[in-house]
Amino acid sequence: MTLAEQLLVLVAGFAAGVLTSTVGVASLASFPVLLALGIPPVVANASNTIGLTPAGLSGSWGYREELREQPRLAWVIIVTCGLGSVGGAALLLALQPGVFERVVPCLILFTCLLVGVQPGVTRWLRRRTPDAKAGTFPGPVTTALSVLTGAYGGYFGAGSGVMMVAVLGFGLDLDLRVVNGLKTMAVAAANVVASVIFMVVADLDWSVVAVLALGSIGGGYVGSRIGRRLPPTMLRTLIVVAGVIAAVALA
Repeated sequence: MTLAEQLLVLVAGFAAGVLTSTVGVASLASFPVLLALGIPPVVANASNTIGLTPAGLSGSWGYREELREQPRLAWVIIVTCGLGSVGGAALLLALQPGVFERVVPCLILFTCLLVGVQPGVTRWLRRRTPDAKAGTFPGPVTTALSVLTGAYGGYFGAGSGVMMVAVLGFGLDLDLRVVNGLKTMAVAAANVVASVIFMVVADLDWSVVAVLALGSIGGGYVGSRIGRRLPPTMLRTLIVVAGVIAAVALA
């Protein structure tokens, strides 16, 4: 890469890191840049996953106070998303490029709808069942959806954060600030597992990985500072808007 290309990837990594910890569509900032540089899609995808892993880790550290509120749930998210990511990474390496991309935009739009309507649906359900206790630990459906979200994160990942917000928002009764912290950690768990697999068996552009990682680690922490301070309504709106943009861009 030329110096200009390195700076472009560095900025893209920082922006993707910020998105990782806020609205959850990080690859929208970095993946198109790698393609524009002429990197083959599968190589770009695997390199992007590894390069953005530090963003999820630094972002999770930024949300550590929120994660301490739900330690058992945090471990469930780590395990389920990590396990799912194994399958997703395997699919990326085994399937023809473009197999899932045809349904990804519709899937992201659907999760945006879920994120948008979740508060109203939750209030309606509570009025219907006023004596029901709100749950803060995932049941079988939420656990299964967490595994599937991890699989998508290991395969491609753009919009996986939005999906996790929808899964946790409907499956559990948690403050959106805590949900965003768990979402960031879920992305980190999926990326860590997929990265290990990619480093062993995938073709990678290590110069891209290094520059992306350098930018994303700072962006992830900065994003967590922003995400913790945004009002819930504004954060939810930004998540939905970002998800719609991602769906349109990937269509």
